[in-house]
Amino acid sequence: MKKQNLPQNRRIIISGGGTGGHIFPAIAIAQALEKRDKSMRILFVGAEDKMEMERVPAAGFEILGLPVVGLQRRVTIKNLAFPFKLIRSMKMAAKVLKDFKPHAVVGVGGYASGPVLRVAARMKIPALIQEQNSIAGITNRILARKAEKICVAYEGMEKFFPAEKIIVTGNPVRDDLESVAEKREEGYAFFELDKRYPVILIMGGSLGARTINESVWQNFDLVTRSNVQLIWQTGRLYYREAVEKISGMNAGNIRVYEFISRMDLAYASADLVISRAGAGTVAELCLVSKPAILVPSPNVTGDHQTMNARKLVSKEAAILVRDSEGTERLMKIALELVNDPESLKNMAENIGKLAVKNSADRIAEEVLNLIKE
Repeated sequence: MKKQNLPQNRRIIISGGGTGGHIFPAIAIAQALEKRDKSMRILFVGAEDKMEMERVPAAGFEILGLPVVGLQRRVTIKNLAFPFKLIRSMKMAAKVLKDFKPHAVVGVGGYASGPVLRVAARMKIPALIQEQNSIAGITNRILARKAEKICVAYEGMEKFFPAEKIIVTGNPVRDDLESVAEKREEGYAFFELDKRYPVILIMGGSLGARTINESVWQNFDLVTRSNVQLIWQTGRLYYREAVEKISGMNAGNIRVYEFISRMDLAYASADLVISRAGAGTVAELCLVSKPAILVPSPNVTGDHQTMNARKLVSKEAAILVRDSEGTERLMKIALELVNDPESLKNMAENIGKLAVKNSADRIAEEVLNLIKE
């Protein structure tokens, strides 16, 4: 058998983004590739003005932005610019691929994946798609026939992708979350918490979740009178409003952030997590073994977040609160649960059993297999 050798000075492009659910798995894959080869050059290609343009450089990787945007489902004047930005993005993607000369391209979903993977297919550059959700995104469905391999987190994805291309790897998680149990004291110090009292971590994604935030606002009195401490990531859209609402109030037990850069320390400090139920978040919760109350977003394709949450609920690893009920019920359930150590312990054990470890490493291995000579 002919020995397979990997080319020297390997170059990989990772494309996609738009939300943390796409960006953080992409960063995890990049970190896993970098661990295998420090000399490897990794270039991200994202969408201009999206959060990847900040988060990727913060993680230490290079990124270029395309002007590509999504096609709005409702009738809007914004759609008039769509074809022009798509054409320009295709031209820019072609130039990036020609100049960078990647050995392989990885698409993680989101606007920028489309132009990059389409051009890569035209240039005969091998491509891998990573799909995070149990219901495949539109971009990845369209690109599936262009890719050599498709790494998925769930069984049964043959209804979206060619079966012969599918590899079940789980969802990749940032490598700094693998040892959060050892960082509890560091987390308390970082967030200036009192270790005598329980901690709830509240997060609704990079932009924020109105229902989750409103559940805190409408129960301020209940929260401030409790012995519970909150680490509250409001998201960009709700940060100012949250700061204004708690100013002048006796809210010493509430820590408010637009975005939490040290999620490893936030998870380490938390006794309970309140969150949406995106696939990436669920994968993180399983890995860090944190009991959770999940409030699935009603504004996602196929209601897949509810499906994600129900899988945990069926294993007694989480509690599901519907978005329509969140404002009234969420904080009351959370304050009761966080003061029930036995229930928290059982949920933590159950959710930890669902963790799929080494997903990023497995995907990185598949990427390297693509470029073997």
